[in-house]
Amino acid sequence: MKDQLEYLKRQVQMNRMSRRAFLGRVSALGVGAAMANTMLATSLRAQTPQKGGTIRVGIQGGASSDSLDPALATNATATSVLRLWGEPLLELDPQGGLEAKVAESYEASDDAKIWRFKIRDGITFSNGKDVTAEDVLATMERHSGEDTKSGALGIMRGIKSMSVEGNTFIVELDQPNADLPYLMTDYHLIIQPNGGKDDPTAAIGTGPYVLQTVDMGVRFVATKRDDYWGDLGHADTIEFTVINDDTARMAALQSGQVDMVNRVPPRTANLVGRAPNIDIRTTSGPGHYVFIMHCNTAPFDNYDLRMALKYAINREEMVEKILFGYGSVGNDTPINSSYPLYTPLEQRSYDPDKAKHHYKKSGHEGSILLRTSDNSFPGAPDAAALFQQSASAAGINIDIKREPNDGYWSEVWNAKPFCTSYWGGRPTQDAMFSTAYLSTADWNDTRFFNDRFDELLFKARAELDEQKRKEMYAEMSMLVHDKGGLILPMFNDFVDGVSDRVAGWEDAKVGFELNNFYAPMKMWVAA
Repeated sequence: MKDQLEYLKRQVQMNRMSRRAFLGRVSALGVGAAMANTMLATSLRAQTPQKGGTIRVGIQGGASSDSLDPALATNATATSVLRLWGEPLLELDPQGGLEAKVAESYEASDDAKIWRFKIRDGITFSNGKDVTAEDVLATMERHSGEDTKSGALGIMRGIKSMSVEGNTFIVELDQPNADLPYLMTDYHLIIQPNGGKDDPTAAIGTGPYVLQTVDMGVRFVATKRDDYWGDLGHADTIEFTVINDDTARMAALQSGQVDMVNRVPPRTANLVGRAPNIDIRTTSGPGHYVFIMHCNTAPFDNYDLRMALKYAINREEMVEKILFGYGSVGNDTPINSSYPLYTPLEQRSYDPDKAKHHYKKSGHEGSILLRTSDNSFPGAPDAAALFQQSASAAGINIDIKREPNDGYWSEVWNAKPFCTSYWGGRPTQDAMFSTAYLSTADWNDTRFFNDRFDELLFKARAELDEQKRKEMYAEMSMLVHDKGGLILPMFNDFVDGVSDRVAGWEDAKVGFELNNFYAPMKMWVAA
């Protein structure tokens, strides 16, 4: 009975059971009313944020080549660390709306071409310096300069001018864009003193924590700021330990070495969740696991070869054997039903005969090298092996090279012409397309250069008729689906593991894993 009572207490703590249901269930187990109410009170206290203590996170996705420069953040670890010390102008709330961060309010002109962001009064950086609109302007300038390597470069395109008026940051666009505030939530756009132009890796921002220990690819320790403007952050200390190996990361959670982990392998999620002190949290959304081809690099500059590979992958098998039910079938476009203006396309299916046809037409001979790593997405090497097998039935020989986890995001992704990767998705179609498929985007990792696509992207921003805009996005998805170098077999659920030592989990419908990487700051030590 003890295990059953502990289970019921956890259901209350995780907001999965009402007061009435709890009392009814424990009464059925023979527990008296007085004891039941005492147990309920104890469980409810665990829902009240507690201050102090240390929250320990086992994180997958870090490497020694990572940087503290927000412009260069490419993986889960880098983004999680950014969340600790820095903030953008605005952020997504758990339901997909917007919440104020460095900007306390914003407004647009009637035609949505001019946007004004009022900077929050009294907010300071962790070095004690007041945050000004000039700091915001300098930040945006650094991420939009011609020489920048910022992952936000794509979404900064289309800005005609930026200026400051008192404590207000002003953006004038080439064309109207009702989605601009959502673009400002991009995690690269962390507001820094003088925009980070003096030292982009100084980790000085407006966030609730200050980094004390930085060991790239290994460990990060941050302590709570006394002068933080907001109410985020309950623990005195947050520790991130990079554990890229899936088995080691799950062992650390199960043994109590860490309090939460990201990317619980779907293969073992049910087993891990059977432990009485661990809860598995899943979130469906726009995240996707992919195989990316550079459209401008031989042999992938050949349309028929790309089509051969797209028909040579068995998406249903991959969802079944890699995701184990924690996801859905993809269709070679990054847009799924989680986006409000989504239009379904005819599903592309595994077809060895069509793959053979296009492969023969391509004239290609010999093997094709596919690079992969556990660091690209959970189960990526196994997914690559499945791809190899399904392609062989079409007479296509894929050689797999397993790359080291460390350095994958700097040496392989966006550098080599054919590799495994993942995207967490973005809050709007415009943000996703602008970041990864606009010709001039620095993160155009398939080297997709299509004039019609670029034209539609900018037209859609200016289109106020929602139906017309939806039609434009549908055509853009079709262009990526048919002309691009994206092979997207599956949309993944985010699968996280959380110990009962911490409480306060809040399901988020948008963003990335671990509650859009805010879980360490929104949760608290409960035991």
